[in-house]
Amino acid sequence: MKILVLYFSKGGNTRKLAQAVAEGVDGTEGAQAVLKTCEEVTKEDFLGAGGIVAGSPVYFGGMAAELKQIFDGFVSTRRKMEGKVGAAFTTSGDATGGKETTMMGILQSFLIYGMVITGDPMAATGHYGVACVGAPDEKAIENGKLLGRRVADLALKLGK
Repeated sequence: MKILVLYFSKGGNTRKLAQAVAEGVDGTEGAQAVLKTCEEVTKEDFLGAGGIVAGSPVYFGGMAAELKQIFDGFVSTRRKMEGKVGAAFTTSGDATGGKETTMMGILQSFLIYGMVITGDPMAATGHYGVACVGAPDEKAIENGKLLGRRVADLALKLGK
């Protein structure tokens, strides 16, 4: 089953976390990560995925316009996304810079698409998703892998 790991990254930190999420997906038997930037992703990538893990840097407490544009632009796929798994990750420049509000915005988009959302597992932080300040450290990389595995496992169970 394909799991889309979709991200926007201007400085490279979100890309590094996306790569960790994809590694976690690929470490799950029966799952394959499709790692795409907002510039590369297509509607077919959305439709062909059993789950989507989306990531963005924090911009003014929310997701980057480039990621929001994908959610807005792919709205025609909405009814076909129902029951698929969605999860979020983010990077920020400050400890109180809006990581949780950014992840909640991404998760809200997935809810509007009719998707089943999940946070990261208790083995990570057990919250809304994976987040870090600046470049992901060893712990954030591991948490990203755990999130990828969680989404892949859940998508496989749901069979979407």
